Amino acid sequence: MKKLVNKNRRAFYDYEIGDKYEAGISLLGSEIKSIREGRVTLKGSFVSVQGGEAFWKSGNIQPWEHMKKGTGHDEQRDRKLLLHKKELKKITKALDERGATIVPLALVLVRGRAKLEIAIAKGKKQYDKRHDLKAKDITRRELASAVRL
Repeated sequence: MKKLVNKNRRAFYDYEIGDKYEAGISLLGSEIKSIREGRVTLKGSFVSVQGGEAFWKSGNIQPWEHMKKGTGHDEQRDRKLLLHKKELKKITKALDERGATIVPLALVLVRGRAKLEIAIAKGKKQYDKRHDLKAKDITRRELASAVRL
């Protein structure tokens, strides 16, 4: 059973989403408590691969409210992602393509453990974004006219 904590809606607008993966995250105790309270932001975060390991960068996990002042964690520290070697090899191979990047899509809790859903994505051009919005508007109008009948 998955519980959605936060979703990166902007990623679906800015990128064409390819292969998706679910990665565990190496967290501190105060971080997982903040995630369970929903105090996390995916906006502007990204994933990079360095030295055969994947890291979630610029992900903002706010400090847990019930901690003493001065203790706790850094809000935007790099967090290691836990992936299988085969998945990591596929991801690094896909990153060699021009314009490919790894984007976090959602943060979910699976049986009490935080998982980051990531995807290999390619950036959209401005005209692609307009085309997608136009197609969405057309389907919305068709559904509205079908409901009226």
